[in-house]
Amino acid sequence: MPTNKPRFNITMEPEMADHLNKLAKKRSISASKLVQELVADALDRYEDMALSELADERETVTQKVVAHDDVWK
Repeated sequence: MPTNKPRFNITMEPEMADHLNKLAKKRSISASKLVQELVADALDRYEDMALSELADERETVTQKVVAHDDVWK
């Protein structure tokens, strides 16, 4: 069945491919689906780290703090 989704061709060590195939079989999914899930998880973690670094930067910026009640007077 044709797909409009982008495709990626990767090369890996035979041992890694064997581990992926065994895990995919154990989970009753294709190796392709397993790799897709693992990449999605890695991208989520990368995004979380980037956002955490941004939050840390913003936390160190000194800003004048104004009380809520003073803002709405």
